[in-house]
Amino acid sequence: MTDIPKTAETAEDATVLMSRIAGHQDRQAFEVLFAHFAPRVKAYMLKLGTADALADELAQETLLMVWRKAEQFDRAKASPSTWIFTIARNLRIDAFRKISRPELDPNDPALVPDPEEAQDDRMNRLQRARAVREAMKTLNDEQAEAVRLSFFEDLSHSAIAERLDLPLGTVKSRLRLAFARIRDAIGEDLK
Repeated sequence: MTDIPKTAETAEDATVLMSRIAGHQDRQAFEVLFAHFAPRVKAYMLKLGTADALADELAQETLLMVWRKAEQFDRAKASPSTWIFTIARNLRIDAFRKISRPELDPNDPALVPDPEEAQDDRMNRLQRARAVREAMKTLNDEQAEAVRLSFFEDLSHSAIAERLDLPLGTVKSRLRLAFARIRDAIGEDLK
């Protein structure tokens, strides 16, 4: 068994420490690695503008992640310091995402469902819709097309005139006549 380095100053020493942690869950190696990297990770967090308490928490979380995932360290891909600081950066990003995400207010009007429609209102709406559908059947094809484009496709009068290649006055006349016919058929004002 090799001696445990007393510091993680060099990449070789840090790699040995990482190997001991990954292979043997060596607490002494972890203490040396922690003593070296925890203050450096905290300083990195502070440099990035992280609050002191959060920087301290993230430094501890980073080294805890190193302990848990030491076997995933691959020295062929990165040095121990690069790997540790990448973990720190990712934890900081995750922390700020959590902080940036606002809490949901259950009383926010946008989150409160619409009240259920009263049965008599629902019946009136359905009867009125049925009456309008029946009244639409009394329209000639040109009037029905103008109403469909105006209300179902939500086109302006000028857009209808352009689509049907008709003068604007003709479109307005067709819609006016259609509304008069529908009003007569259902016996009430449509507004």
